Amino acid sequence: MTRVPVPVRLPKRIAFLACLAPVALLVAQASLGQLGANPIDKVTDVTGTWTLRFLLLTLAVTPLRRLTGWNAAVRYRRMLGLFAFFYGCLHLLTYVVLDQFFAFDEIVKDVAKRPFITAGATGLLLMIPLAITSTAGWMRRLGGRRWQQLHRLAYVVAVAGVVHYYWLVKADTSRPVRYGLVLAVLLAARLWFARTAVPGTRRPGPAPAELAR
Repeated sequence: MTRVPVPVRLPKRIAFLACLAPVALLVAQASLGQLGANPIDKVTDVTGTWTLRFLLLTLAVTPLRRLTGWNAAVRYRRMLGLFAFFYGCLHLLTYVVLDQFFAFDEIVKDVAKRPFITAGATGLLLMIPLAITSTAGWMRRLGGRRWQQLHRLAYVVAVAGVVHYYWLVKADTSRPVRYGLVLAVLLAARLWFARTAVPGTRRPGPAPAELAR
C-alpha cells in the first residue's frame, strides 16, 4: 500500500483551528443565549483566561524543544504568541465596548485607580511590540540577539497577566495561583538552561524561515 504523505502545513492548520475554538464556542453560546446570567463577565473571563493560557503555551515552546529535541515546536511559537495577543485584544474590547461603552474618561480613571486593571493594561501594552516584531523580516532587521532580548518581555507580560488575574478575583485565588506556578516553572527552566549552557556555544533560536512558517 502506498503511504500518502501528510502535507507539512496540515498540523499547523489544525493547530490554528484549535486556537480559534474558544472564540468560536463563545460566538456559538452567544447566538444560543447560553452565556449565563452575566454575559459580559463570561466573555471577559474566557478571553482573559485564554490570553494567559496562550502566553504560557508560547513560553513553554522553548523548554519543550530543549527537553524533547522536537525542534519543529518552534514553528508554533509565533502563532501561539499572536493568538495570545488576539485574545488579549478581545479581552480589552470587551471591557471598552461592552463594559464601559467607550467611556474613555472612566477607563483612564480605572487604569489609574484599580491595580488589577493597571497590571492588565501594562501587560497588553507590552504585547504590542512583541506582536509587531514577530515576523521574520523584523527578526532580520533587529538581529537574532536583539530580537531575543526584546521577546524576553513575554515573561514580563505573563507576570503582569498573572498579577492582573490574582488581583481581580476576590475569593477563590486557586486558578491564578496555578497559572503563577506554571509560570514559575517556566522561568526556572529558562534560568536552568542559561546556567547549564556550555560557554562559547550558540544558544538555539528560531531561524527566520521557521518564523515565517
